[in-house]
Amino acid sequence: MELDGKVAVVTGAARGLGRAIAQRLAAEGAAVSLWDLDGAGVRQAAEAITASGGTAIAVTANAAEPGAIAAAAEETRQRLGRVAILVNNAARSPFVRFEELTETTWDELMAVNLKGPFLCCKALLPGMLAAGWGRIVNISSSSAQTGSAAQTHYAASKAGVVGFTKSLAMEYATRGITVNAVAPGFVDTEGLREAPVDIAGFAPKTPMQRPGKPENIAAAVAYLASLAADYVTGQTLGVNGGRYCN
Repeated sequence: MELDGKVAVVTGAARGLGRAIAQRLAAEGAAVSLWDLDGAGVRQAAEAITASGGTAIAVTANAAEPGAIAAAAEETRQRLGRVAILVNNAARSPFVRFEELTETTWDELMAVNLKGPFLCCKALLPGMLAAGWGRIVNISSSSAQTGSAAQTHYAASKAGVVGFTKSLAMEYATRGITVNAVAPGFVDTEGLREAPVDIAGFAPKTPMQRPGKPENIAAAVAYLASLAADYVTGQTLGVNGGRYCN
C-alpha cells in the first residue's frame, strides 16, 4: 500500500473529517495516531480502524496546549515510531455575530485553529527534517476564501492557516518536506448538522447542489500525503463542489 511504513498523526480525529482522514490513511497502510480532546470518541475511532485490520492508537490531547502536544508527540513516537505525516485538522467553528464576538472567544478559537497547527508542527517537524521526508497537510476552509457571516473569527483563522501553509512550504521545500492545505466546502459532518445551518436550503445554491462527504476530504489528504505528491507544495486544494473556484 502507498503509505506502508509511515506513521501519521491526525488531530481532531474523534469524528467528522478527522476520523475519515485517519481511516483513509490507515487504509493506505499508515500507522495512525489519532489525537483529540474527546478521549472516549478518539478511542472508539481508533478501535474501529484496528477492527478493520489497520494500525491505530488513540491519544487524548488538547491541540491548543503546548504541554499536551509535546506529550502526545512523545507517546506517538514511543508507540509507533517517527512521525512522517501530520494532518492538522482540529478546529472550532462556532457561529457568533460580530457585535457579540468577544476578545475571549476570538482568542480561544485562534488558540485551537491557528496556534494548534503551529504547536503540532513545532513538535513533529524536527523528526521529519532528521529523516529528510515529511508531509504536512493543514485543513483550512472555503470560508477563508469566500467569507462567512457570523464566523469572522473562524474565517480569519482559516485564512491564517493558508498563509502559514505557504510560508512553511517555502521554507522547507529543499529539505524533503511538503506542506499543503485542503479547503473543504459544504461537507456533511456531525459539526455541520449541529450548526445553525439550513443544509437542505443551502445545498441547492451550490454548483453541485449537494453537500460533500468526509471521504472526499480524506481522499484529497491521502493524495497530498502520498509519494505521488512529492512535487506539490504550498498549495491549497479546494474540495468544495465548486462553491469557490480558483
